[in-house]
Amino acid sequence: MHIYGPFATYPAQSEGRFSPVQEFPVEALFAMWDEIGIARGVIVHALAAGADNEVTLQALKRFPDKLRGVAVLQDDVSDKRLDELTAAGFRGARVNMLRQDGKPVSSGGLSFDGLKTLAPRIAERGWHAQLWIETGDLDALAGEIEALPLDFVIDHMGRTMTDKTVHYAGFQSFLARLKTGRYWCKISGADRNTRKGAPYDDTAAFMQALVAANPDRLVWGSDWPHVGHTPETLPAESVLIDLMLTCIPDAATRRKILVDNAAALYGF
Repeated sequence: MHIYGPFATYPAQSEGRFSPVQEFPVEALFAMWDEIGIARGVIVHALAAGADNEVTLQALKRFPDKLRGVAVLQDDVSDKRLDELTAAGFRGARVNMLRQDGKPVSSGGLSFDGLKTLAPRIAERGWHAQLWIETGDLDALAGEIEALPLDFVIDHMGRTMTDKTVHYAGFQSFLARLKTGRYWCKISGADRNTRKGAPYDDTAAFMQALVAANPDRLVWGSDWPHVGHTPETLPAESVLIDLMLTCIPDAATRRKILVDNAAALYGF
C-alpha cells in the first residue's frame, strides 16, 4: 500500500493520473487495517508522496513493529541515507519499468540503469529490487536483470492484462522464473490487470497459476488507496480479499502468502 500526507508536512507531487486526490496518512491506513484484520504491512513509497521518502520513513520510525518500506531512490543516494533507511525498516528499492503501447507509464524514480549502478550497495544491505514491469518486457530483459546481485519482487502479478490469457509467452516465462528462487511476486493489482472490472474474476487464472508455480515466493497486497482509479472503478478491499480467498482455498497456503512469506521477505 501507499500513504500520502498530511500535505501540510509532506506535500504531494504530481504523478499524472497516479496523483492522490486527498490525504491518506498512516492513521487512515491503520483505520482501514482495523476494518479488514491486518496487523502488519509494507509501505511502498509513492513518487507523488515526495522524492525524499520522508513520509514513509517517519511512519516506519513511529511504528517499527507494524511497518516495513520500499523506497524510491536515485543512484547517487549517500551511504549514510541508505543506512538510515535500512535501520528504519526499508527492504527494497522500486523501479518503474512498465510500458503501455511501447511508452513508459511513469518516468520518475530510479531507472533500470540507475538500479544497475546502485545494486551492489543495496545488496550489501539485504535489499531487493521491486520491479513494476510487464512479463513480456521482463522476459526480454531477464539476462540483464539477473546479472544483478539482487532478488526481485515483481509487482501486480506481472502486470499482464487478462486478455493476453495465462498462455501468453511472457507470463509463462515468468512462471518458470518464479520457481528459481530469485523472484518473488505480489498477488495484487487484479483491478489494474482486469479487462472486465469488479469482481475481477478474469484475473483468477493468473493468480491460481502463480500459486501453482511457487507459493513460497508470493505475498499479498491491497495497493490501497488505489490512486489512478475513478470513483466508479475504485476497488473495495473486501472484493479484493474475496478474490484472493477464492483463488487460494488452502489455509496453509494462505498463511504462507499472507504471513510467513512476507515476514521472510521484509524482515518482520
